[in-house]
Amino acid sequence: MSTTDTATSTDPLVRLEKIRKSYGSNEVLRGIDLKIASGEVVCILGPSGSGKSTLLRCINHIEKPSSGFVIVDEEVIGFRKDARSAGALRELKEAELARQRRTMGMVFQRFNLFPHMTVLENITHAPRLVRHVASRKARERALELLDTVGLKDRASAYPGQLSGGQQQRVAIARALAMDPALMLFDEPTSALDPELVGDVLEVMKKLAQQGLTMIVVTHEIGFAREVADRVVFMDNGEIIEQGPPHAVIDDPQHERTRAFLSRVL
Repeated sequence: MSTTDTATSTDPLVRLEKIRKSYGSNEVLRGIDLKIASGEVVCILGPSGSGKSTLLRCINHIEKPSSGFVIVDEEVIGFRKDARSAGALRELKEAELARQRRTMGMVFQRFNLFPHMTVLENITHAPRLVRHVASRKARERALELLDTVGLKDRASAYPGQLSGGQQQRVAIARALAMDPALMLFDEPTSALDPELVGDVLEVMKKLAQQGLTMIVVTHEIGFAREVADRVVFMDNGEIIEQGPPHAVIDDPQHERTRAFLSRVL
């Protein structure tokens, strides 16, 4: 892979350039171009199998794009310039990639908490291990974040003692403990019972109001309408339509967007 692009201070925080991803003959992403400004909340909608989650996982290089580039905070994710060849990029080793990922927090459909650790230990583990934050400082920050997500009184509980919604809020606090510039949410409420969804969405709304840059793959149309700065509709590995929520959700221009929304609204 190679690129001749040079980042400038006016560039968006996230830039996706012609992202393609294939599994054998199955092309899941078909040349995605997308720019996201610092502080912007972008919600990605679309039917199952449209490539939404794969796109999210390509951003932090959990999935390696087959071609194209992801640039976050002026760094090409997963690669760096090869000093031996002008304009070429060399793929990063896992330790170098882990350093890049520190700028991105990700919340999955499943909570992935360590069951043998308390809530507080789950949140302080990565800052202490990866960022070498002092135990006292990591603990203070974790308690602040638990207060933010409404769970300060559950710091000593274990994940198995929490509801699904509480576990997901802990997962959000854990991601925030690394002080990311960008948060990625992959259908964070899809594994929850309906009565637990609201608490998680309220936490996400609060983060959006605080100016955190967020990319959210979701089926929660009401959340997208209320919180997103921009809605992106994907189908068959392509961006079909994008714009302000009132335009895409309430007055979609593309027939595929209209057909999808007519089924889910």
